[in-house]
Amino acid sequence: MISRIKALSQLNGISGDEDNVREWIISQIKDYCHYQVDNMGNLICFKKGLIIPSKRLMISAHMDEVGMIVTAVTEEGLLKFTTVGGIDQRVVIGRAVRLYRAGITGVIGTKAIHQQTESERKTPVKIEDMYIDIGAESKEEALNVIQLGDSISFIGDCFEFGDGCIQGKALDDRVGCAILIEMIQSKLKYDTYFTFVTQEEVGLRGGQTAAYNVEPDIAIVVEATTAADITDVPEHKQVCHLGKGAVIGFMDRSTIYNRELYDISYALGEKYEVACQTKTLVAGGNDAGAIQVSKGGVKTIAVSVPCRYLHSACCVMKTVDVQSTFKMVCLLAENLL
Repeated sequence: MISRIKALSQLNGISGDEDNVREWIISQIKDYCHYQVDNMGNLICFKKGLIIPSKRLMISAHMDEVGMIVTAVTEEGLLKFTTVGGIDQRVVIGRAVRLYRAGITGVIGTKAIHQQTESERKTPVKIEDMYIDIGAESKEEALNVIQLGDSISFIGDCFEFGDGCIQGKALDDRVGCAILIEMIQSKLKYDTYFTFVTQEEVGLRGGQTAAYNVEPDIAIVVEATTAADITDVPEHKQVCHLGKGAVIGFMDRSTIYNRELYDISYALGEKYEVACQTKTLVAGGNDAGAIQVSKGGVKTIAVSVPCRYLHSACCVMKTVDVQSTFKMVCLLAENLL
């Protein structure tokens, strides 16, 4: 599982440009299920189980990561850009990035600190005041190797460190993709649909169309969610904690989760000794918000891995939480139908 997460983390696929991720996932699941790709770029898979259930279950994770996109080129050959998905401008400056369709790298920069005014030094640099330096000396030279609209991803190694921690870019939601692949490669009790969806980070778009196509009765969204268990954050605002297991929330900004599924999740965790926790803050959102209201409505629950420094080049998780999330999703898949 961890080696697969590392491989997925290193793939580049910002919202709307997830082809690399989808093709790699297909290479992992093509011998284990039937699959198709819809017009949104979602990968929709059907895995035959031992039993045909009376209800249809869909388990979903999103392939896309937050990133950036080229919007202009200056006369000096520097690239201007905007963000794709919710990125804190404070985690961008000074980062190495990859324009992966063009096959080149660059560095995000801004005016040197000794050229900034006193007030500028006290405030975060705005995205519109940053640029990407790809080593070009002119606009013409830059446009020979890139074009407007090129996708930009963070560059960052994925590795294990400390007491069972793993860090890397795009762990939101490549960890969910890894869990789904693991399930597809396993024997299942029930026939199950798996969806690897696009454009979650810019409005839950792929999840909406995937649910419309699959028409599930029940959906499990496998995600990463913000953990703020760090110094100076009040306990009730820490959202969730690394090392305390899978996160099963009752509500976020896009979804009020099905109460029956919420209760079943905790009952299964207690019965089978799978560590789980709830979110202590109503915040964030995921594809459940779109899936839940698809067609006539879908009973929906999200099971997430707690993650520090979400939407950055250095997301941090604990491997024990990944395993707890995997076990919880497997238990739900066997007990909800």
